[in-house]
Order: sequence, then structure tokens, then C-alpha cells
Amino acid sequence: MDPSSSESREFVVGTSGHIDHGKTALVKALTGVDADRFEEEKQRGITIDLGFAPYEDESGTRLGFVDVPGHEKFVHNMLAGVAGFDAVLLVIAADEGVMPQTREHLNICNLLQIPNGLIALTRIDLVEDAEMIELCRDEIEELVEGTFLEGKPIIPVSSLTGKGIPELKNALQNLRTQLTPPQLDQPFRMFVDRSFSVKGFGTVVTGTVLSGSVKAEEELQHYPGTEKGRIRGIRTVGRSGFPDQQLYAQRGT
Repeated sequence: MDPSSSESREFVVGTSGHIDHGKTALVKALTGVDADRFEEEKQRGITIDLGFAPYEDESGTRLGFVDVPGHEKFVHNMLAGVAGFDAVLLVIAADEGVMPQTREHLNICNLLQIPNGLIALTRIDLVEDAEMIELCRDEIEELVEGTFLEGKPIIPVSSLTGKGIPELKNALQNLRTQLTPPQLDQPFRMFVDRSFSVKGFGTVVTGTVLSGSVKAEEELQHYPGTEKGRIRGIRTVGRSGFPDQQLYAQRGT
């Protein structure tokens, strides 16, 4: 498939929600990838920084997941990634319901005018009474009223048992068809969420490409400011670049 065609674009879907509501576990259930990259995250059992995972289902639906921290102390890390989301997967645990960072993350995404999304009602295996799930669904519908998630699907799932995962995959497939294709004919623009140096490679930046395309050896300018730099190499969602080493409007490094 031609990587410049809109059908091959990997749209960015970001998780959001309160700490310990199962965002990372849900991404792993969908993709097989543990988005917690650091040993401290694994030891503490919480997400601290942005995590990334590519997703492709049996029908060829391709998305890039960005998993964000749910702890209130790491909202600044969540903000680093959310600006480039094409859609949001709001995650709410059925055994706890709506919590403070559920509201905070939803408000942030709403203010940033994220265009689309879904809602996953997780940890249903921890709820014995089916009526509790319905009560939680009612609470969610009240929460999202007047936001970009009003009327969006609410899908009960269990990352442990796999219940509801096929339904969530179907919803992601439908969501994929509703997203606006990237503007490949526009100037190259990329939101930078991280910047660091690697010995022997130089400066590395990660983020979400908003529009346009760029190739290795091209020169880019950093805004705000006047700094310029030449691209030495390109990767996307942990994979090497396309055969022509061109980065299109999708998540990349």
C-alpha cells in the first residue's frame, strides 16, 4: 500500500482517565504491547510518562495508541501528548466510576477540541452486580453531556478476561472511518512532546505530525525560536521508517 495514501495513515488515539482504571492494561489487551517503558513504572504499577503502541486489527484498521499517566502529579506529561490526539479513549473503571482525573482529563480534551472518541468501561470482572455497570453507564452519560464524547459508545470490557474486547475493536474500526485524513499537501508541522540527546546520534525528538511530510536529510526549523536542524533518521511507533524514509502525518520519532 502506498504510504502516502489516506488509507494507510495511522491516526493517533490517546487514552485518558483516572489512575489505576486500567488504561495501560487495556492498551496491552488491544495491541499486545506494554506501554509502560520504564522500570520505575513497572515497579510502582503506575504510568509516569507517555507510552506508545501500534495497533492493527484483522481487517487492516491501523491506529497508533498513546497511553497517558492518570496520576494528578503527572498531568504535565499527559498534556505533552494530548495536543496531537485525533481521538480519545476515555477509560473509566466499573468498580470505581467517575473519579477526579476522569473529569480533569475529559475537561482538558474538551478544551483542546479533540474531535472524536470512545469510552471504555473497564474492570467489569470486578463487578458482580450487573446493575452497578448500568449505574456507572448512567453516571458516564451525565459526565459527558455537552462534551465531544456525548452520545459516543460506552463499551464494557475486561482486560483480564477479554470480555468486550471484540466489541471495542469493532468500535475502533468504526471510529477510524470517522477521522479526518491528514493534510499531506500542507507544510510539515509536528508537535514535540519530548526532546533528549542520545550519545552517537544527537538530538532526538518525539511527537505527533499534524500535517505535511518530510524526508531524511531535510532541514526543519523549531518554533518558537530560530533554531534549525537536519533530519538524520526517522522512526514511527517503534518501527523503522518507510522504504523512502519519509515521515507522513502520523506519530513518529
